[in-house]
Amino acid sequence: MRLAAAFGLVLIPCFALHASAARAADPHAVLAAFSQGLEGLKGQFVQRVFDGTGRLTEDSHGTLALAVPRQFRWEYEAPFPQLIVADGSKVWIFDPDLEQVQVRPQGVEEQQSPLMVLVDPAELDRQFAVADGGQADGLAWVELTPRGDDPPFSKARLGFADGALARMDMTDSLGQRTRIAFSGWQRNPAFDVGTFRFVPPPGVDVIGEVDEAAQAFPLGD
Repeated sequence: MRLAAAFGLVLIPCFALHASAARAADPHAVLAAFSQGLEGLKGQFVQRVFDGTGRLTEDSHGTLALAVPRQFRWEYEAPFPQLIVADGSKVWIFDPDLEQVQVRPQGVEEQQSPLMVLVDPAELDRQFAVADGGQADGLAWVELTPRGDDPPFSKARLGFADGALARMDMTDSLGQRTRIAFSGWQRNPAFDVGTFRFVPPPGVDVIGEVDEAAQAFPLGD
């Protein structure tokens, strides 16, 4: 399951906090310490997806960036390149091998991403029931259960170690599990101007609506 499915998914989302907070019993205290003063994050990820029987069906890695309140960039490097960019109003999913871009309004699916609510904490309790997930695999866990109808996943768990988010595990209604390990976090980095902007490269097929305003900011500027 690509993050295009998990990030609504996913994505996001890291992020240095005081080590004592990661061991706190109150999960709200952990998340509050994490988000205090947070404006942006960037790092690397390794994503593995398992089906309902526990069989590994996907093993991929790449880089990600998040910015307050609703921007993200999730880039798969291997085994197949794919770029997902949310600019605050639209989500762009670019598949270089297919020479195809899908674009749609950025909405509720992205708000329900565990990573996005971490950089937009006002959405946390509205989107999720938050609970202490205990200690396992050397990590202190926070459990998030989506509120509302037809959520994109049934449960997410965030694992903290050494003062940072180390892992995110998600389970969907069919029992498929997505496990994402994070590393190399930079807190509040200086992002390049084009980090959260995307314009379809010449010659690619575009599925969805593209407004003229988006054309003013080519990818990577």
